[in-house]
Amino acid sequence: MKLSLLALLAASCARPVARFNVGGENRVLAPVQFDNESQKAERYQWAFGDGNTSEAESPSHKYKASGTYTVKLTAINNKGKEKTVEKQISIDPPKACLAELETEFGTMIIQLYDATPKHQDNFVKLAEEGFYDSLLFHRVIQNFMIQGGDPDSKGARQGQALGSGGPGYTIEAEFVDSLVHLKGALAAARTGDAVNPQKRSSGSQFYIVQGQPLTEDMLNRIEAQKGIRYSKEQREAYMAEGGTPFLDREYTVFGRVVEGLDVLDKIAAVQTDGRDRPVNDVSMKIRLIH
Repeated sequence: MKLSLLALLAASCARPVARFNVGGENRVLAPVQFDNESQKAERYQWAFGDGNTSEAESPSHKYKASGTYTVKLTAINNKGKEKTVEKQISIDPPKACLAELETEFGTMIIQLYDATPKHQDNFVKLAEEGFYDSLLFHRVIQNFMIQGGDPDSKGARQGQALGSGGPGYTIEAEFVDSLVHLKGALAAARTGDAVNPQKRSSGSQFYIVQGQPLTEDMLNRIEAQKGIRYSKEQREAYMAEGGTPFLDREYTVFGRVVEGLDVLDKIAAVQTDGRDRPVNDVSMKIRLIH
């Protein structure tokens, strides 16, 4: 009887054991899997070192910046006793050139293509300078696109005409056959052919395609009009995802939204005035993901 009582007392005093391993790809925006190997615990508290937490048993987490993070796991038993373990993990930079576009409707993650180096370098330069911070999406047309990047839009009064501003230079067109105007495509705005026969891009203004679903017949007509041929994969993507193929080979596509298409849809649905400017300003903030 004494041994049983001692065993019960020992069990009631026993602290949980906190232990975990890290799996997955330790890279920015790639899911990092935390495998919980704790014992004698019923509840868990995770702190990932970037301000985010979780109470899941074995959570996964995405980091938005590279660096070294201290991850803490606290294991808690049904008596309220707890044990904490810490482990440092290193998160590598992304393999692709990525940018985060933040709005009041949420955040879009954009990949900038290596195949359009002039546009990529320019966008990176402007983002690093904070050029886009507090600028507006000044032209929004549902089922077509959302456009921003006019420096004159910062602090613009209600009803002010926008869309003519820029950094004082343009960029040579970089048309790439494999880069087309699918939903989520990031492309450079520009002035019309009459004053810009070389189709040079605006130095700062861009648009993100929302577009509409397409049929085989629609794509056939565009191919005939433009004298181009879409690959099987491009045709399937246009019909499944939608887009604006009539803009192909006219405007430079230099990136694509890889996360946050729902944010694009929310912005595209806002109420606009007669100039397609949102009645309530939609501002942006852009930072590079390192």
